[in-house]
Amino acid sequence: MNEATPRFPIFISLDGKRVLVVGGGKVAARRTRVLLDFGALITIVAPDIGPDMRKLLGRIVWRQERYSGLEENYALVIAATNDRNVNRQVSEDVLKRGIPVSVADQKEESTFWFPAIIQSDGLIAGLISRSGDHGAVKRAAQKMRKSLEETP
Repeated sequence: MNEATPRFPIFISLDGKRVLVVGGGKVAARRTRVLLDFGALITIVAPDIGPDMRKLLGRIVWRQERYSGLEENYALVIAATNDRNVNRQVSEDVLKRGIPVSVADQKEESTFWFPAIIQSDGLIAGLISRSGDHGAVKRAAQKMRKSLEETP
């Protein structure tokens, strides 16, 4: 992909769609919460999960194991472990099947980037940074949320 070409924002329905999240830490939990808000059926693959993910038990399926390959089809996959090798393997496995994948620690291995989500009064916006500046995205999303809250 040409890095100079921007990514096209697209909104798809995840309602009732199966999504795999590999990882059980804070980033994986944050992304899982967002995906649940959009109706996704989430399977987590991780040998252990943190307290943020534990709060989601009952709303997710947790396979308490290390990632060992893609055994099923999913609408999309998130690789969000703290292990670079596992994230890379997830990306390679998923790309072979043509499934969209977001790799938390390596945008070049991702077919889509997980956006900051801004929702208010029936509006939904997704925000990313072309350069990968997560701080800028966070600040802009906070401003947008505040602006929407203040709009009558």
